[in-house]
Amino acid sequence: MELIDQINAEDPVKEIGNGKSFPKELLYSLRMTKKLEDFAPEASEHLKIAARAQHIGRWRIQRSAYPMDRTGYLTWREELKKMHAETAGNLLFEAGYEAEFIAKVKFLIRKKQLKTDLETQTLEDVVCLVFLENYLEEFTAKHDEEKVRDILKKTWGKMSEKGHKAALQLNFSPECLRIIQEALLQNND
Repeated sequence: MELIDQINAEDPVKEIGNGKSFPKELLYSLRMTKKLEDFAPEASEHLKIAARAQHIGRWRIQRSAYPMDRTGYLTWREELKKMHAETAGNLLFEAGYEAEFIAKVKFLIRKKQLKTDLETQTLEDVVCLVFLENYLEEFTAKHDEEKVRDILKKTWGKMSEKGHKAALQLNFSPECLRIIQEALLQNND
């Protein structure tokens, strides 16, 4: 965890969390760890490490380096997953972890077998919960409602029933709550 935090502490972008300035990806990784502890306190060590390393060094691959269309976005996201998994794997190797453990962490970070692997699904639920709890308000302010509803439908679709229940317990602004309800109603149509 310390090695992951050291890399994420290098993020040049700053973000405020609990009234304090943090390197953006360090704050994200701390939020991931806290949410995983709350959501799945029985999580394995490899799942805890995968959650902490979910965005390790993310600023190193800029979105602007890819075409600004859906294909470019998906390519960028895939390159990020590979980089996050390789970076985490290298740190784990340096720290003396065995190959099987390293492979499991990389598998989780790459989000392999979503919906069929319990730990991958747990990690995705935590990713979605962290987004909803910490980033939805800002996202909503920057994008039109149709895009926000579309992202919420996709987010909801990636989550498990346990994740849905946890999401419904989060505190949202009235505006975000309205958009969430509209998106979920569209999902049921």
